[in-house]
Amino acid sequence: MEHLENDFIKISVKPYGAELTSIINKANGEEMLWQGDPVYWKRQSPILFPIVGSVWNNTYRYNGVEYSMTQHGFARDMNFTLINKSDTSILFELQANEETKKLYPADFSLKIGYELIDNSIKVIWNVTNNGSDEMFFQIGAHPAFNYKGYNPEANIQGYFSLLPIDTNYRLSTITQKGCIGNEISKIVYREHCIIPITKDTFNNDALILEDSQVISVELLDSNRKPYIKLSFDAPVVGLWSPIKQGYAPFVCIEPWYGRCDKVGYEGEFSKRDWVFNLGKKDSFKTYYTIEIL
Repeated sequence: MEHLENDFIKISVKPYGAELTSIINKANGEEMLWQGDPVYWKRQSPILFPIVGSVWNNTYRYNGVEYSMTQHGFARDMNFTLINKSDTSILFELQANEETKKLYPADFSLKIGYELIDNSIKVIWNVTNNGSDEMFFQIGAHPAFNYKGYNPEANIQGYFSLLPIDTNYRLSTITQKGCIGNEISKIVYREHCIIPITKDTFNNDALILEDSQVISVELLDSNRKPYIKLSFDAPVVGLWSPIKQGYAPFVCIEPWYGRCDKVGYEGEFSKRDWVFNLGKKDSFKTYYTIEIL
């Protein structure tokens, strides 16, 4: 386990999956990140690569060759190598190997970095195509945050606050086998762009907002006081918590450069919705921030 801290926050990251495992608010000693109780969900903040969500029937086709891959890809279950660490930042890398090429043929390098900037964590992604052919991929985040004042009997556990303000957010939902149906547009219930989190919010799995409708999401407690903010330029964001006889004790805010298949999709990987591509030796670099409020 690796640790970083400044005057405001302390974080821990494990090489397995390059996964964030703790965010301590040093002002009050509070743990902000879900701690992975498998009764609800064993993960905490997995990296989603080279797919986001599910491919139809766990099968996809890359340059005409069929491969199998389970939800969210393999990076979250691989050991990364620590390649750099300073007082305020840390960087891990996963490179393509014999094991990954059984699942995904691209010759890639995936670097995951964490940098502390005052009361924020900058989460950095760098995907490089080390092969001679064009490379197709998706990447996403899946951090889980504890509810403040968790109450399994509450009518409203907390709220999401979305920016920019819109009166007509379009919502996509999961319908079959982790994939979305053809009728994917709905109107999200909102009051001044504040969405209440109730026992029914995630009855249809994740809420998915596509087409760069949202650039930041704040998580508010039941008194509407914000305590976590994620900012990003990802074109898709997912909001999710598992249904476990009502509320689980946490909720996920997930910036995605990608999304699951549509129901029944059996085309080429390169033609999936929200797939990104890299030419020979090209790199894709981006980041999102987690701010403690």
